[in-house]
Amino acid sequence: MFVKSKIVRDTLLLTVMQLILDTAALLLNVFITRQLGASAIGILTLMGSFLGLAGMISNGNAFLCTSRLISEELGKPSPNPNRVLTHGIKLCLLLSTAVSIVIVVFSDVISGKFFSGAHIASAVKLMPIALAAGAVSSCFKGYFNAFRKAAVSAAGEILEFFVKAAFIVIMTLSAADPDEAEVCRIMIFGIIAGSVSSFIYFGAQFLFRRKSYSGRGSLTFAKYASYAFPIMGGGLLTSVLSSTNDALIPMCLRQNGDTAAEAFSRFGIFEAIVIPTLFFPSVVLCSMSGIIVSETARASAEGNRDRIKSLAERLTRWTIIFAVFAAAVLMRFGSAIGELLGGGELAGRIITIIAPVVPFIYMEIICEAIIKGMGEQAFSSLNYLAEYAVRISVVLIFVPRFGFYGIVASYYASNVIGNCSRLIKTKKITGVSLRLFGDILAPLVYAFLTMGAAELLMKPFERYSECLAYMIAETVLWGFVYFVIFAFLGKVRLFQSGGPLIFVDNRQ
Repeated sequence: MFVKSKIVRDTLLLTVMQLILDTAALLLNVFITRQLGASAIGILTLMGSFLGLAGMISNGNAFLCTSRLISEELGKPSPNPNRVLTHGIKLCLLLSTAVSIVIVVFSDVISGKFFSGAHIASAVKLMPIALAAGAVSSCFKGYFNAFRKAAVSAAGEILEFFVKAAFIVIMTLSAADPDEAEVCRIMIFGIIAGSVSSFIYFGAQFLFRRKSYSGRGSLTFAKYASYAFPIMGGGLLTSVLSSTNDALIPMCLRQNGDTAAEAFSRFGIFEAIVIPTLFFPSVVLCSMSGIIVSETARASAEGNRDRIKSLAERLTRWTIIFAVFAAAVLMRFGSAIGELLGGGELAGRIITIIAPVVPFIYMEIICEAIIKGMGEQAFSSLNYLAEYAVRISVVLIFVPRFGFYGIVASYYASNVIGNCSRLIKTKKITGVSLRLFGDILAPLVYAFLTMGAAELLMKPFERYSECLAYMIAETVLWGFVYFVIFAFLGKVRLFQSGGPLIFVDNRQ
């Protein structure tokens, strides 16, 4: 029971902290959109894609590597997790040094190609500071995640974000009329400040909490690298494909007839308003995913197949129940949310249209965590390749012809295809069984029946339907009825003797 209750406690803690982060990030996007314009968000998104790609190369997907390999180490006799962490830091420093040299040598080319002007090369040369600090911080975060120190990792992420956000807000307000180059400098300096603060925090936490181990450990540096590079390859592939997709969208929008400013503006609204809104309810799943990687990795190292199957079944069924409700809420209030966040009628309409694909998007979070925890990086990489091949192909074909709706088509096609294959793979490697009506169709039926009931109960307050308070009240009432129905019908239960569980299936 300790493990189960620990997972619940960590998930609840991470959910609260991630909710704070997601809310703050969404508000920061709204602030930047209103202060600098939607086109600035588009530019910042492209720059973020480049920085993410550089960061992935420089840290070798260190969080996932250290979290999984240290978790496996703890499940073996004579473990030495500190040695695994040392291997991870060494590899990150080697990769960061190589990437930093490339960035400094080719700073003029990089600033000209990615940031539309060689005049910010001096700022680009500062990026290695953020990359090195971020790489080592990722190792520490993976270490604490493997030890189930969720609060430590979450606090570090919150500190990093708020330091970065503070720099961006202060520099934005200080800039009289910032041009594209100034916008890029603001983002780079904010990222550097956040990364350095995170590095200092995690380093101090490790020194304070460090434990000594007498075991020799099971991994040498060479063996660590041999495990890490396939994991890194999957993350690197995803970053390359994601950056390529982001770079193509504004270009294809211009082929449809938009000006450069209009293309960046539409792309900015999509990335700053639409996507964060769609992912906002998934905070609990994102919080759980890091824990799932370490739990499944440890159970796999111990050969505990029953534990893996039980965990996978509960999580997939809960994810479907939750994701269907989230999609229904976004369909119901998407238009109003888009308006409230400053994205206008366009953002609201796109949120409503994309909402039905939300269950597929959320299923990716859980299935990817299970797949990676089981060491199936080869499948994960191949599936991402296929998914982005579909997405990019649809962007190239449909966006020049249909404009913004081509982006919607690309999200539908790639998420449905990619995440159906993830679910099939998860079933194959864990033995999870799902029933068409009981596990998939029933949540759909209950979601729309309870929506009607909630609207009926809120009928006396209908004149306030455009107010935020009304939407929150109806969603809370709707969600309460929806989840209580599942508990009442015996599909799931909220508690079992010995401690709380996350909606455990009650049919076995």
